Amino acid sequence: MADDIATTTTDLLSSQNKIVFSGLGSGTDFDSIINATVEVEKFRINRLTVWKETWQNKVDTFQELNTKMLSLKTAMEGMDSMAEFLVKSATPADSSVLTATASSTAQVAAHTIQVNQLAQNDVWVGSHAFSSATTTVNNSGSAQTFAYTYGSTNVSVEVGAGTTLQGLVNAINTDPDNPGVRAQAIKVADNDYRLQIWGMDLGGSYQFTVGAGTTLSNVKAADMSETQNAQNSQVKVDGFPSAAGAWIERSSNTLSDVIEGLTLNLKSTGSTAVTTDVDKEAVKENVRTFVDKINEVRQYILDITKFNSTTETASVLTGNYGVQLISTRLKELVAGKGTGFDYDDDAISVLSQIGITTDATEDSVTRGLLLLDEEILDEALEANPDALAQLLSADYVGASNSSDFAYYSHIDNLTKAGTYAVAYTVDGSGNITGATINGHAATVDNTTHEITGVHGYDEGGLVVQITNLTAGIYAGEVRLKQGKAGELAESLKDLTSSTNGPLHILEENYQDIMDNIDKKIEREETRITALEEHLRERYARLEAVLGNYNNISNSLSNQISQLED
Repeated sequence: MADDIATTTTDLLSSQNKIVFSGLGSGTDFDSIINATVEVEKFRINRLTVWKETWQNKVDTFQELNTKMLSLKTAMEGMDSMAEFLVKSATPADSSVLTATASSTAQVAAHTIQVNQLAQNDVWVGSHAFSSATTTVNNSGSAQTFAYTYGSTNVSVEVGAGTTLQGLVNAINTDPDNPGVRAQAIKVADNDYRLQIWGMDLGGSYQFTVGAGTTLSNVKAADMSETQNAQNSQVKVDGFPSAAGAWIERSSNTLSDVIEGLTLNLKSTGSTAVTTDVDKEAVKENVRTFVDKINEVRQYILDITKFNSTTETASVLTGNYGVQLISTRLKELVAGKGTGFDYDDDAISVLSQIGITTDATEDSVTRGLLLLDEEILDEALEANPDALAQLLSADYVGASNSSDFAYYSHIDNLTKAGTYAVAYTVDGSGNITGATINGHAATVDNTTHEITGVHGYDEGGLVVQITNLTAGIYAGEVRLKQGKAGELAESLKDLTSSTNGPLHILEENYQDIMDNIDKKIEREETRITALEEHLRERYARLEAVLGNYNNISNSLSNQISQLED
């Protein structure tokens, strides 16, 4: 019988150590039975896989939300200062005389600019004609010297025996002591090459002269002539200076320190009016960008957290605490007055005053999003563009509500924006005997009459200038204003942090959950693999037994058939 079983098991096929049934031994398809059993057992894996997909979907949504928030942060950083937000234009009546640009500090005004002369550099050309650039300039048989003065610097260049005109040019240009001059060999005509030397700096103080110590026979002072004299630019602004022959002078044709916030690029002599104004369309476009970028994030949050009461279906992150936290934080930043702003002291302190509101209309397609009323925006921009710009882009602008003291300075990245209560006491000698900022003791400097917030508090580094030193007790407020764009940018930096931001923390938690699901799937796969192996072994033995009995049955049938014959 053992031999019969062994014979029958030859009907079993082996593939990569996996038992496969041919069905020849018993006529039963045990492979299908085992596969069906395994598929039934895989229901746990399928359920775990679907479960993991739901968590992965949440993580993918977190990452997309984080990307949109980073985009919003970048947009806010692009308008979180007055210089970036409050775009001003400067338009000259005659652009052939000058062009101009304006920063946010430029006053809306018109000026008349008279240009008497342009700044220029010094240029000298040699009178000696050399037959070519390779003609020797030093035939003495020994080293000679080319000495010159540029500005206030004296330089001496050694010129070796046999040096050519081009060699002299190279020696001047590559001299490590060169203070800022350049030389070249210019071709005037055939067999007529001249040495040209010019200063690289504009302005009357950058004069070039060949020094008396020059021993080159053809490049001495007498052999060089000035073709362009170094000079300053000269202008008058609105007729000032008024004295005859008096001018405002600079060593450049780009004047950025004559009129505050205005840069003049001089082109030629002449006179022209320059008008400075707010570029209202550019400012409005900044406001539109502010609204649109916030709405992109708000709309996405609405999409991923909505609940359809009709179908009773929820979105991927409906009710998610982390997303709710972010949504609430962004709404708070937009809804309240600006940090350091005051309803009474500031002409504009909330977004509604420039036409930005939140749509709270039930069933509105834009419910929960920001709306922009451009008529209100136009009115605010026309009435007080600086106040509008401060609300959105003030970059730690200081102000005081008291005539007894004034905001003086703060320390970047240390002092926080906000409103600070200031109190101080002055004795009969005019000395400040004590001071507090925000209720905390402040340091006092009776030499400069300043009080300073101490490190460790929000007011750390805030300096207040005391102007009233009459004996008495004084109190008031100093405000350090930060615009909405800056507030949002700072908050988004925290919210999108890759170390402790809420989305990152949730993503890590969800990844831990998915890792545990993977471990459960791995355990299930191991269990099912073991089950399949066990079933194949059992059915292999059954197949062998059935095959053996089938052989016995066939043998008996043959014997009976022979007896009947």
